[in-house]
Amino acid sequence: MTKGTATYAKASAAKYVDGFVLSVPKKNTAKYKKMAQEASKVWLEFGALEYKECMLDNAQPEKSLTFTFPKMAKAKPDETVWFSFIVYRDKRHRDAVNKKVMAHFEKKYGSDAMKDVPFDMKRMAFGGFRVEVGS
Repeated sequence: MTKGTATYAKASAAKYVDGFVLSVPKKNTAKYKKMAQEASKVWLEFGALEYKECMLDNAQPEKSLTFTFPKMAKAKPDETVWFSFIVYRDKRHRDAVNKKVMAHFEKKYGSDAMKDVPFDMKRMAFGGFRVEVGS
C-alpha cells in the first residue's frame, strides 16, 4: 500500500473532527504559518490522522449568500480568514490526543502558551464535530 493510500484509508475511517475558523492579520501570516507548522507536527506525532490549515481563497461565492466566512470571523480588511481542522478516529481518540498535545505545549511554553498567538482568540470559532456522512 502506498503512503497516499494508507493516509486515505486512515482518514476515511475518521469519525470526529475539530474545526476552527479565525481571522489572521495579513502582517502575521508568516508567524501564523510557522505556529501552524509546529502544531501540525505535534498533533500528528501524538496520533491525529490529519491536520489542515486552509487560508481563504474565494470570499466571493458566485451565488449571493447572507453569511460568508469573513462575516462569520468578523474579518477586518487587513485580515485573512483561515479554516483549520484536525481529524481523529473518534471523540475518545481526540480527547486522548489533545491531552498529550496540551501537556507537550505546557511543558515547552509554560502556562501562557496562548499569550502570543498572531490572531484575536476572541474571534476564533471552534467546534468538535461527529462525522455523519463521508467516505
